[in-house]
Amino acid sequence: MVGGSTVKEMTTNFGKLDKFEGHDFRRWQKKMHFLLTTLKVVYVLTIPMLELMEDDTVVAIRRRAKWENDDYIGRGHILNGMPDHLFDIYQNVELAKELWDSLESKYMAEDASSKKILGQYTQHGLKIDESISVSSVNDKFPPSWKDFKHTLKHSKDDFSLVQLGSYLRIEESLRA
Repeated sequence: MVGGSTVKEMTTNFGKLDKFEGHDFRRWQKKMHFLLTTLKVVYVLTIPMLELMEDDTVVAIRRRAKWENDDYIGRGHILNGMPDHLFDIYQNVELAKELWDSLESKYMAEDASSKKILGQYTQHGLKIDESISVSSVNDKFPPSWKDFKHTLKHSKDDFSLVQLGSYLRIEESLRA
């Protein structure tokens, strides 16, 4: 049974896909796109759902049902490619395309701006310890972010600027 073993292999290999942690979005997006292509459901990211009409044929109704099933599979794989804290934020997005577009609009711009800022430092030959940068940013939070600020300051882990950006986006989403 070639079809069954192929799906089983893809499911097994999917576990090897790194979860999206809020940085290196473009790399994760390409890997996820490849997975959705392999599963033959990537089209739901570009082709909208068919509207059902009263006089639709059985073929049209089946196409709509197939699209809905493929969208469910695609959305599920995208969500499964996220850690729990991002899954919790995005789980209620109804369509795979909405989820994909939402992630893309949020993280593509942030990846680009982070690289631009870091590029400006290296262009001028400046080296700054990342923990100092993170601490400086943490000190700039408004008083309403006191708890968040305190949690970061007293964490055992050292955060990179990219990780701090991810935590900020999550905290901002939770406050919205």
